[in-house]
Amino acid sequence: MPLAWLVLAATKNRRDLFATGPYALGDFSLLTNLGEVFTYDDGIFGRWLANSLLYTVVGSTLSALVSVACGYAFHAYEFRHKEKLFGAVLAGILVPATVLQLPLYLMASAAGAVNTYWAYLVPALVNPFGVYLARVFAEGYVPDEVLAAARVDGAGELRLFAHVSFPMLWPGFVTIFLFTFTAIWNNFYGALTMLNDERLYPVSLGLFMWNRSVYQQPELYPLVITGSLVAVVPLVLAFLGLQRFWRSGLTAGAVK
Repeated sequence: MPLAWLVLAATKNRRDLFATGPYALGDFSLLTNLGEVFTYDDGIFGRWLANSLLYTVVGSTLSALVSVACGYAFHAYEFRHKEKLFGAVLAGILVPATVLQLPLYLMASAAGAVNTYWAYLVPALVNPFGVYLARVFAEGYVPDEVLAAARVDGAGELRLFAHVSFPMLWPGFVTIFLFTFTAIWNNFYGALTMLNDERLYPVSLGLFMWNRSVYQQPELYPLVITGSLVAVVPLVLAFLGLQRFWRSGLTAGAVK
């Protein structure tokens, strides 16, 4: 119902937005609203959207790669205090992300990275849940016999991971990528803490700033609503485009 309201509201002009019922149709103004969204304030919304795509695609890819490598290492190697270290990773899942924002801000401030792309991207690389999920995938998808056979054939450890194990872990990589993609795209509080320059804002923080100004600038109402609809589209496209990998990954190890 909220999504249906969002779609219908994005097609209305400001007059019909308040003069008609929540699920009633008004004059079709979607194209006009889209044009205003992308031209308002010298097209700042397009900058926000590009920032979100940069943060999300780069952050999700690197985070998923790090998580898969760590999860694979926990599965494929034996080392001292392995299970204790993995327990520490699991403990990291229990810590809410909002609790970490102040320490992360202080660390970024000490490093001189506040109000930069790095302040938003680097924390996204650490994903304890992704490491846990990657280990589960590695145990279900990468047999020890395959690793032993590759080592007998002379494969080094990096080649073993890149050319033998990683293709097997591809569904797990995509699953972690999608979870991380959603988390970074919706990471409003992290952006609010780390970023001050509106040219660096992701789309979620930019829309929030517009929404704060609607009482002084009522003409922003249709822009906030239409912008919110546009902001949903990349998430929908990501899930539709990668769902076959995601659905196959969710059943990993189910029979075993």
